[in-house]
Amino acid sequence: MKSIGKTIQDLRKRAGLDQVEFARRASVGLRFLRELEQGKPTVRLDKVNQVLDFLGHHFEVVRNGKG
Repeated sequence: MKSIGKTIQDLRKRAGLDQVEFARRASVGLRFLRELEQGKPTVRLDKVNQVLDFLGHHFEVVRNGKG
């Protein structure tokens, strides 16, 4: 989750939004956004997708062919 959180933080900053305004616009809690950006490993994926959708991005699971 750390790299996803860092990517979201970078995208938020590029959009010129602080955490408070971003959380409000993306309709997520400020605490959630802070934990996400800090790489908390147990965040809710539906909320991660909500944030990514707001940014115009999506989360995709890619299979590596093993298993």
